Amino acid sequence: MIIGGSMSGLLAAIMLQRRGWVVDVFERVESELAGRGAGIVAQGELIAQLSALGLDVRDLGVEISTRRLLDRAGRLTDTLQCPQVLTAWERVYRILRDAFPGDRYHRGHALTAFAQTASGVAASFSNGGTALGDVLIGADGLRSTVRHQCLPAVAPVYAGYVAWRALIPEAALPAEIKRELVDAMTFCLPPGEQFLGYPVAGPDNDLRQGHRRYNIVWYRPADEARELPWLLTDETGALHSISIPPPLIRRDAIVAMREAAERLLAPQLRTVVRLIDEPLLQPIYDLASPQLAFGRVTIIGDAAFVARPHVAAGVSKAADDAAALAAALDEGDVGDSLQRYEAERLPEGHRIIERARHLGAYLQASQSAEEMQRSARHGIPQAVLAETARIDFLYG
Repeated sequence: MIIGGSMSGLLAAIMLQRRGWVVDVFERVESELAGRGAGIVAQGELIAQLSALGLDVRDLGVEISTRRLLDRAGRLTDTLQCPQVLTAWERVYRILRDAFPGDRYHRGHALTAFAQTASGVAASFSNGGTALGDVLIGADGLRSTVRHQCLPAVAPVYAGYVAWRALIPEAALPAEIKRELVDAMTFCLPPGEQFLGYPVAGPDNDLRQGHRRYNIVWYRPADEARELPWLLTDETGALHSISIPPPLIRRDAIVAMREAAERLLAPQLRTVVRLIDEPLLQPIYDLASPQLAFGRVTIIGDAAFVARPHVAAGVSKAADDAAALAAALDEGDVGDSLQRYEAERLPEGHRIIERARHLGAYLQASQSAEEMQRSARHGIPQAVLAETARIDFLYG
């Protein structure tokens, strides 16, 4: 059984099912999942994994070939040829959701606890339900209940900055802005910050020009002691942990973000920010688990490691985790199989975390001496342009 019905859970479910396992997925959310404000880079590794499963990856997203850097005056200061496929979270999720049997996907099942014996695992859910399985796979993300029961001391560590995100209908962009922006990944780099924007598919994977969306991400330092709590406190004065739902973000926080855009961003991007209806605020965290296998229980995807978004490895890593787990479970004792999975994926998770820390060090509100050295190497404009969202730089 798999706890968590998002990307990593569905990838593992499909891969295990194709190998003959009977798989049930338990998702805590009652309604269908949606990736609000989430554009993603479809790395070649992810496309290869989806193709190997026989899934249709034609028209997966918008294909671009160029990256551009704008200065605060809106002048083009640098370009880089970098072919990539840019897609939306919903598009990849829908491909996976449609490939897995609906009667094996159980919504409204929030895990409360599990117990294991030598022969199986029993799970209990907040709705009173229970389930039994040979293996329990925790694919329940950053706030993983499975990880918390296995590794209660492991928690997300705030990285020192946040990301403002939004998806804007292409049709809402003025014609001159569309001509300049929608055929490339565009960067603007205010001191100690990073703004990037790129086109992704529109609703229902609409790739027609004028029907797509423009995805923006703006990384901004935010001090953990003062500014982060302010950003995570809603209009009623309630402080949210980890993240805050978009409708609850305070108006004065959004006003402050818009005012900063007018001061710091290129004119073309100021226009884009003015068109944001309801932004998403994403505090950036590092999460690194020291262990992945616990008898007949294991964790994968964001339940195990959460890397800063700069590598754009999240979904590709989830696919690689799922493939390694499915292969490991092909033969032998379950406990031994999960140990093999851990031995393969634990070092990889730490490599991704470390690479993402290097790329994001210059965005932090405070830096150690080592992080200042990282900033000097990875924070210069040419490095940001070349390295952001590039898995092929992972081992560089």
